[in-house]
Amino acid sequence: MTTPTSIATTDLPATVRDYLAAHAARDTDAALAAFAPTAVVVDDGHTYRGTDEVRGFLADAGGEFTYTTDLVAAQRVDADRWTATLHLEGDFPGGVVDLVYRFVLADDRIVELVIAP
Repeated sequence: MTTPTSIATTDLPATVRDYLAAHAARDTDAALAAFAPTAVVVDDGHTYRGTDEVRGFLADAGGEFTYTTDLVAAQRVDADRWTATLHLEGDFPGGVVDLVYRFVLADDRIVELVIAP
């Protein structure tokens, strides 16, 4: 088992950084470009598979709320697995949450993303 290593947030792979920036800007097309066609996203108990479902997730995720997002921590698990911790504050229930985004990459594309507190 590999022990995750803390890294500077700027040391996340470009694919992850580009996805996070596009998703924060609510740019669905740019965010979707980071994913492989067979990608899987798990968020809030729901699983999204493939381009069409991931596009739906990206277009709708958090859309009913306004919030700020700050990338506060990052880790390298191994050559293909990375985590990013985002701090959100907004008008959603609870108002504040830290979410951990767990990425699996292959060929510079996201093949799996699991988002959890």
